[in-house]
Amino acid sequence: MSLRNSSTRWGSLSQFLHWLIVAFVVAQVTLALVFKSLHRGPLLFTLVNIHKSIGITIFALMLIRLLWRWGNRVPDLPAALTPYERILARSTHVALYAILLVMPLTGWLGSAAHGIPVRWFALVTLPGIVAKSLVLSKLMFVAHFWLAILLGVIVTVHIAAALRHHFVLRDDTLRRMVPMRTAKSGGLGKR
Repeated sequence: MSLRNSSTRWGSLSQFLHWLIVAFVVAQVTLALVFKSLHRGPLLFTLVNIHKSIGITIFALMLIRLLWRWGNRVPDLPAALTPYERILARSTHVALYAILLVMPLTGWLGSAAHGIPVRWFALVTLPGIVAKSLVLSKLMFVAHFWLAILLGVIVTVHIAAALRHHFVLRDDTLRRMVPMRTAKSGGLGKR
């Protein structure tokens, strides 16, 4: 498989970044749900710091993914898509990219405005980019929460569309984002 994208498939780097970010987003959601059941203490603080570190990592990976996308062709959308479906596909991708870039920033700004340092896996401390302001901190954390809800909705639409393409329309939309397998190995590879 090629590292670069083609007119029909996402390249191996695009696929790797896509699925790595998916794994990190799943981890973020899991951590956020665990936070709700914990009381203030060392375990909660450790998990919050891991959450922040993963958020920073997602931000960096999204920048890499965006730069890679700008330097590569994007596979063509299936020819059978209606104009409405084309607009929906493109706008969904734009929204996913935007949210996955903005969400980590709202978390960072919320922490900085609250006076809490943001450390990346205890290796690097990010600068406090704003002055302490509990109002700004609350605003950023509220935005962070609602962006998470919006992300959940858009991801659900994205997954539903991919499954519709695979199981109903029976086209290659989903297969072009998974590593190729031969027909003998089953799975989502070539049929």
